[in-house]
Amino acid sequence: MPHPHLPSTEAAVTAIRGFAQEFNLEMTVTDDIGADRTSRRTSAGAFAVLDPDGSLPHEAYVELGGSPLVTVQIFPEDDARIVVDGIAFEDVPRDAVPAFLRSVHGGLAHVKGRFLPPGWWLVVPLPGDETYKELVPGASLTPWMNRNVR
Repeated sequence: MPHPHLPSTEAAVTAIRGFAQEFNLEMTVTDDIGADRTSRRTSAGAFAVLDPDGSLPHEAYVELGGSPLVTVQIFPEDDARIVVDGIAFEDVPRDAVPAFLRSVHGGLAHVKGRFLPPGWWLVVPLPGDETYKELVPGASLTPWMNRNVR
């Protein structure tokens, strides 16, 4: 099941804003616009605002209040970095960001322990058999993670 297409960073921020209102979460957005301001623009020349193709790249950093603490960095390259209680999920497709956040705040995301090799994994399932998993380093879980151990 494909996610609804979000053609731009602004479309993703708008979708996150709707999600935050639905879940009654505070939201802060910081926008970086221009090749000289975005974090991944190594192909543009020094002090260049536009990309070589003439486009104006837009990157956004979103902080969501509540528990767990979630930040989303949306890149112009159609992907995002989502951090949930200090655990970073890299290269999440921009179209999947709203479903990812819905899974985290809707109670589907959970922590799974393994005996061999020992460790904890933060698991975020999305519709359509898509799952993101990241290792939780160390042995200490946050209070939100402890409540969501399965």
